[in-house]
Amino acid sequence: MARQEDPPVTNNNSNKFEPYVKATESVAEVTIKALILGAIISVVFGVANAYLALKFGMTVSASIPAAVMSMAVLRLLFRRDNVTVLENNIVQTVGSAGESLAAGITFTIPAFFIWAANSDMIAMGYVHEVSKTQIFWMAMLGGSLGILLMIPLRKYLVEKEHGKLKFPEGTACAEIIAAGDVGGSKAKMVFMGLGLGALYKTLMVIARLWKESPGYDFKGILKGGTIGIDAAPALLGVGYIIGPRIASLMMAGAVIGYLGIGPLLAFIGEQIPGLIISPGTIPLSDMDPAQLRNFYIKYLGVGAVAFGGTISLMKSIPTIFHSFKSGFAQLLPKKSAAKDDTPRTDRDLPMSVVLIGSVLIVTAIWLLPGTELHFLGALLAVIFGFFFVVVSARIVGIVGSSSNPVSGMTIFTLLVTCLILLKFGITGVSGMITAMSVGAVVCIAVCMSGDIAQDLKTGYLLGATPKRQQLTEFIGLLFPALAMGFTLYLLGDVFGWVESAAHPKPLLAPQANVMATIVQGVIGGNIPWTPIFVGAMIALGIELLGINSLPVAIGLYLPLSLSSPIMLGGIVAMLIKKTTRDKALYKLRQEGGILFGSGLVAGGGLIGVVSAGLIAGIPAFKVFYDSYESTSFIFGGFGEYLSLIMIFGLAFVVFFAARSFAKQS
Repeated sequence: MARQEDPPVTNNNSNKFEPYVKATESVAEVTIKALILGAIISVVFGVANAYLALKFGMTVSASIPAAVMSMAVLRLLFRRDNVTVLENNIVQTVGSAGESLAAGITFTIPAFFIWAANSDMIAMGYVHEVSKTQIFWMAMLGGSLGILLMIPLRKYLVEKEHGKLKFPEGTACAEIIAAGDVGGSKAKMVFMGLGLGALYKTLMVIARLWKESPGYDFKGILKGGTIGIDAAPALLGVGYIIGPRIASLMMAGAVIGYLGIGPLLAFIGEQIPGLIISPGTIPLSDMDPAQLRNFYIKYLGVGAVAFGGTISLMKSIPTIFHSFKSGFAQLLPKKSAAKDDTPRTDRDLPMSVVLIGSVLIVTAIWLLPGTELHFLGALLAVIFGFFFVVVSARIVGIVGSSSNPVSGMTIFTLLVTCLILLKFGITGVSGMITAMSVGAVVCIAVCMSGDIAQDLKTGYLLGATPKRQQLTEFIGLLFPALAMGFTLYLLGDVFGWVESAAHPKPLLAPQANVMATIVQGVIGGNIPWTPIFVGAMIALGIELLGINSLPVAIGLYLPLSLSSPIMLGGIVAMLIKKTTRDKALYKLRQEGGILFGSGLVAGGGLIGVVSAGLIAGIPAFKVFYDSYESTSFIFGGFGEYLSLIMIFGLAFVVFFAARSFAKQS
């Protein structure tokens, strides 16, 4: 299959990449208005996504909505000629940090609250309580670690891998900001996609006119298998941007898991009625596809992602070593004129800042009270933090932040950490607190590294100064970190963490519940290692075929319904290639498709955040949202078919929009 060409944000036709704002140009970048607006957006998106993650187990990427909001607000308050492209870039850099931090915190920290409300844990003597202050410091330390560890990798992942790693959200942000600046046919294409994506998402999510994720669980021969599609415009746009090759690898992993392994497990269950296989709690024959994923396929994905990430890291070691070598060279004395030789667009925070900052963070993690993070725990947090920062940054470059399997990487961290702690005799409640504290720091670091990787890609395409983006990322971390503790306590007081008479419908917090269960299971000696190792062997087999196993592993870990719309977007990109013989014409059509797809991602993301706000702020809408079945009378049983018609119709619109762009240019 054909691979997508380089993103079109460039000002020349030569082989050497030229950013939107040249390195020799000096324009306003970090300004007070950009920092204030970015901080506000960061807190709003962070709080909204914290609720969304705890209640529904999902978050909404904030990078593209932040970019769009930046253009809208700054243009409203200031004249167009008083707002620069790089100011908008700083707003989205700061503003997107809140969502990433919310994911890292809500996937892990609630485990402490869940244990505190669990009668079995109380019987074991668990009396630990995480304070708002501790949540703030864990957020700041983990987030800062992720930002600092990503800095030496920028040259490799963002620059040297340009054209290979697409960074869908980062590319989409750059397209949107650049299109908003130049106007014309590019701006029209982006905002047409944005408007259509927003309208589509509004009708689907807010008006509830058709089902979000139609699916079908097979009976008969393929019993235990499932197909479905998350009919989201954002995922369709991501699929077009990353192209058919990566999309097909993801889909291959989903097919292996949900149309291969799932039916095989169901078949075994039918042959041995009443068979219960740990960690399952009901007979295998009684499980539906969702339960098969939760108890077995998910662990296969964890093993595959861990192995694929390890291989990816090993392949990157030479260039990572070169990046660190170049950074260490900054520590050596050199002529004063040498600093002036570095182009503005290639200036990172010096390696001395990275090293000193990392040492201070490690020391602070070690000394942080209430986390049981003694020297061994702090060391494990740094080791796993660096490992998965590299893996996460590469994954978001392949499939985007929305599909980054952060929980899978955190689960792997918890598994290995628990085993190491057991080896050193650290058991019981103390061992559980240590392991979860390590997992929380690593999870937050991984989430923040994925966010800054996308932001740095946006900056690279637009011609930003990396050093300034890296510094302002800490501002984007600070303000939502202050709000996260209050948000968790508020939601916990209102909804509760476990089911009780006072809280009949507690917060689901699915990721945190999984983390809490795994830590308890490993410390208690009942974790399912076999499917984890089998998943690693699947990834090994894929690597031996000469295929990058990481996208396949991601597809195996994620539900099939997330891979299918990405595959649909990739197919549209392939059809554009197949139906266009002229190379120059294809380049124009491809550019138009990326612009339109970027708009779809933006529109879908914006309405996703709006719907989260409605759910959080309007009780009546929450009831309406939760009771989809009772409101589906509008189209009745036709709702699922309408969903398929709409998402395939949207794919046709993308196809024809891309083809028509050449006529407008």
